[in-house]
Amino acid sequence: MPTNIDDAAAGAKLDPSLAQGPDFRHEGPASDHATTLPLVYEGQPTELPHRPTHGGKDATGYYDTETGEFPTEEELHSLRRVPGHVPWKAFALAFVELCERFSYYGTTVVFTNYIQQPLPKGSRTGAGHDGQSGALNFGQRASTGIGTFNQFWVYVMPLFGAWVADAYLGRYKTICWALAIAITGHIILTVSAVPTVIVHPSNSLACFVIGLIIMGVGTGAFKSNISPLIAEQLPLTKMITRDLPSGERVIIDPTVTQSRVYHYFYLFINIGALVGQIGMVYAEKWVGFWLAFLLPTVLLCACPLVILWGRNRYIRTPPAGSVLGKASHLFLLGNKGRWHFNPVTTYRHLHDGTFWENVKPSKFDPATRPQWMTFDDAWVDEVRRGFNACSVFLWFPLYWLTYNQLNNNLVSQAAVMKLNGLPNDILSNLDPFALIILIPICDLLLWPWLRKMKINFTPIKKITWGFYTGAMAMVWAAVIQAYIYKKSECGNNAAGFHADGETPCAPVDINVWAQTGAYVLIAISEILASITGLEYAFSKAPKNMRSLVMSMFLFQSALSAAIGEAFVSLSADPLLVWNYGVMGVLSAIGGTIFWFQYRDLDKEEDHLNMLPDGHLGREVDEETPTKVLSEEKHLDQAEAPPHTG
Repeated sequence: MPTNIDDAAAGAKLDPSLAQGPDFRHEGPASDHATTLPLVYEGQPTELPHRPTHGGKDATGYYDTETGEFPTEEELHSLRRVPGHVPWKAFALAFVELCERFSYYGTTVVFTNYIQQPLPKGSRTGAGHDGQSGALNFGQRASTGIGTFNQFWVYVMPLFGAWVADAYLGRYKTICWALAIAITGHIILTVSAVPTVIVHPSNSLACFVIGLIIMGVGTGAFKSNISPLIAEQLPLTKMITRDLPSGERVIIDPTVTQSRVYHYFYLFINIGALVGQIGMVYAEKWVGFWLAFLLPTVLLCACPLVILWGRNRYIRTPPAGSVLGKASHLFLLGNKGRWHFNPVTTYRHLHDGTFWENVKPSKFDPATRPQWMTFDDAWVDEVRRGFNACSVFLWFPLYWLTYNQLNNNLVSQAAVMKLNGLPNDILSNLDPFALIILIPICDLLLWPWLRKMKINFTPIKKITWGFYTGAMAMVWAAVIQAYIYKKSECGNNAAGFHADGETPCAPVDINVWAQTGAYVLIAISEILASITGLEYAFSKAPKNMRSLVMSMFLFQSALSAAIGEAFVSLSADPLLVWNYGVMGVLSAIGGTIFWFQYRDLDKEEDHLNMLPDGHLGREVDEETPTKVLSEEKHLDQAEAPPHTG
């Protein structure tokens, strides 16, 4: 899931934008608060990428100042872009994500059968063996509703986790607490499925829902912080040019590096999801739901060990205090005087190009400048970029509607098809399996080939095509469902019973592997939309608001789940063709509107990625309180507490 060379590694400790300055009124002339020139101005680089410290090394201790400089405007359009170095500690954090996703997806993959299907006769574990596994027998609408609530809950909680991390604890400590909470929730879920509890559906459901809510708090707080923490381990954060051994001059582009990191981050997610889902489906089928909930809990307990191993190795951005409050004040001040009864006038005033320019500190006389305005003009530019990113995410709920069909309605669709001995919920693993194959192909072959051909497949273009491929997946599912109704002996009641109300309808003679196209198309859409969304959220957020902007991206899944609740009535026979059709149409319409609204951002991509760093406090004399110790052979540093003037 789903960025600025001067804030990297050891250089980050010298950056006052990471410290919350005192709440004072700016003094002095407005020129004190003017932003510095961008890295490229009038076609020429304005500064070297780093100030050398010793031995010819730059502030990161990794790149030589002689081997890289900022690209000119001409080089930005003519040179090939390549990724930079990715340190091993980023992969250690990705392994934590793998274990957490194993636990989450390994648990949730069996939710549909656990809630919807009845306990097999004579069973006290829910294991179906050669038949259908089940436990609570509350039906498809209940399983879809509870599954959708879980989807909503785990993507609302990132907002809370981001607020705690950015304002109080920092990302590292928040992740530690989130893991403890998630483990507690998983233990309660396991209790709900033990033989002495599962035979009492009402009691089991109550215990299950409590565990679901607690697990969601931990999962959500974890998600909003782990992906920014991984990307912050990258040493290079602004573009530089370098000559390769072959003699070719290239641009080392941090956004390309971030793209690689998030591709492999997503790869680790799907390795965990694939192993967890396949393993727990068979644990459910042959042993019981208690084991399907217990094994993910055990693996989740390994995550704190890896986190503790890296506590003195990770680059850790300290909390910055009430950043959200300042950003909100800034946004409200920008809106002042722009709203009118005439909507046309309102639109013109909101889009006249002065919204953010007029709220920069340099525009105010020191005597009238608000007390909360303790930042510089460059920070306003960063906030503007962050708000633009958040507005880009507002269309994502329509895309997530298509993805959300994976673990409920498509699982139920498989149950009425010809399974040939497979569990009905095993087919959902085609999605992570396809991603494990397609992600390296895209990162190592497709994207480099496009860059070599000078085809600029920008984030906005990728996201747009993500919407369209998601819509195509729903068309595939709708066609399969139409054939199910056509061939079922019960017609449009394929998942129901015969007229006697006791004999279930026989599965239709359509091989369950016919669903493959829908799952592969959804996987392609995730690479285009979800991975790009993670990159966009990190690269466009101010440094001290990265968890918050990431949580806004994740929150769109919660909104999608809430919208999905409105369509629960379509998630049963005889309306399932309409269900898939509506989801596909909404995704296609959303992608089209998204493209026409945001295509101009493509032209600003490089400019937005190379904005100078803003500062929340006007003066910071020494280092911020981030504790960063030696990192392999590339980083060797320690940090001291800040002294603000």
